Amino acid sequence: MGWTQAMIVIIFILMLAVFILPLGFYFLISYRDARQKEHAVLRNYPVLGRVRYIVEKIGPELRQYLFLNNDEGKPFSRNQYEGVVKSGKYKQRITSFGSQRNFEESGFYIRNAMFPKQREDLRINQSPKISTHLYKIDNEKLMSRKEHSEKADIDPYLLSDDDQIIIGKDQCKKPFYVKGLIGQSAMSYGSLGKNAITALSKGLSLAGGTWMNTGEGGLSSHHQKGNVDIIAQIGPGLFGYRTEDGEFSWERFKEKSEIEQVKAFELKLAQGAKIRGGHVEAEKVTPEIAEIRSVPPWTTIDSPNRFRQFHDTKGLLDFITQLRDIGGKPVGMKIVVGNRDEVEEMVKTMATEGKYPDFITVDGGEGGTGATYQELADGPGLPLYTALPIVHQLLKKYKIREHVKIIASGKLITPDKMAYALCLGADLINTARAFMISVGCIMAQTCHSNTCPVGVATTDPNREKALVVEEKMYRVCNYVVSTREGLFNLAGAAGLSSPTEFTEEHLMFRAMNGQLYSGKEYIQGVLRPSIDQIAL
Repeated sequence: MGWTQAMIVIIFILMLAVFILPLGFYFLISYRDARQKEHAVLRNYPVLGRVRYIVEKIGPELRQYLFLNNDEGKPFSRNQYEGVVKSGKYKQRITSFGSQRNFEESGFYIRNAMFPKQREDLRINQSPKISTHLYKIDNEKLMSRKEHSEKADIDPYLLSDDDQIIIGKDQCKKPFYVKGLIGQSAMSYGSLGKNAITALSKGLSLAGGTWMNTGEGGLSSHHQKGNVDIIAQIGPGLFGYRTEDGEFSWERFKEKSEIEQVKAFELKLAQGAKIRGGHVEAEKVTPEIAEIRSVPPWTTIDSPNRFRQFHDTKGLLDFITQLRDIGGKPVGMKIVVGNRDEVEEMVKTMATEGKYPDFITVDGGEGGTGATYQELADGPGLPLYTALPIVHQLLKKYKIREHVKIIASGKLITPDKMAYALCLGADLINTARAFMISVGCIMAQTCHSNTCPVGVATTDPNREKALVVEEKMYRVCNYVVSTREGLFNLAGAAGLSSPTEFTEEHLMFRAMNGQLYSGKEYIQGVLRPSIDQIAL
């Protein structure tokens, strides 16, 4: 074959590849699309309709990375997400030029003091130092970033001995002493994979002064790998605490209560994101998880909406008392506030019976979950900043506030949001999704499908391997410590020596019309008049 003939063949092949094959593919797709019956768009606009479906499919990513402003986006904005990542990776929360907060919107503000506290005036326990790893940026360009991880000794930012929170001080044989205000909210093994749970356990243990909540999926070996303090949650499905026929097993509870790492128990009455028992898809229920939960493997799990062991507050309190007597450790409960009357009736019964939980976790309706139904995520449950003062003030009204600690939970991922909760009555702070972000979550919102692209909310071994425990554990530690530092910074700005001193007096609320309300006035607007007029 001569040179001319070879060129003709090459040109023909190129024309075939560039024009004829795509054109043939176009007509084939058009023919198929126009005759299918499932999609109306494709029947009228074959091929072009497929472009619409592609754009629709990648729409969330386009909005998250290209089109939404940094302070927009749900459930968390880009600024909030990056704040957690930077705290965990670099242990920094430094910003420049100015705030991106929309100051025209209504919202809370910390009431800063004219003469704030100096750093040396703050009551902080800074020993022992924590040996962790921090990233350092060597060179950052448009298309690349060079950075390396190096060892670093950092201050722990723990509470002083006088400020530490004691859960179950007057009622338990073994009270729970807490030296930090921030802990991990309930996340089950099964909802999260073993690598994520292990990284959280080791990172929280390294930070010290904190805790992790097992979630209603029960206590696993992965929760214990870091030797961190644990709050063991008991949900309506009784996973990890049930007999073969589904009844509560006092024997299994006793076994858990004898574990040194387990510092307290929490009865989950409700969760802000679902107001019901948990839901786990069948593909996430591996044989190991099934054994922990005492359920068949590879079956979808829907735990009951509520406990069958009691049906009213009196029965609940009797059950809590029995758990405390047998286990010797603090027992609390997790609730979602739906209305003031029901909460007041519950608190009134506590005062009348002389029985109360050692702590109440108040979860706002904005809380997260691995899986739930849209109507339950959006409909029931008051937001945290409304629910929190209701519980706090009612406990004060019936004079049992000193016996019951309050843990606030619901989208609290930055120090300012946490400080608002402390001002509204919380003693401690729970956060879950911030810890998911610290171990690599990119907010893909596929937690329920077992297809998490970064190995966090999945039990698929091929996907789990993306999460390297030995790297992410340090990010967990750094996030906790950095956020604790932020709370001390805010306390100093408010003229306080410790964030444990935050009260309603240190909070301001600005309405959309510019009108200002003190923290007390805001709370009075949440509560009914009969409570407003009580000297609190």
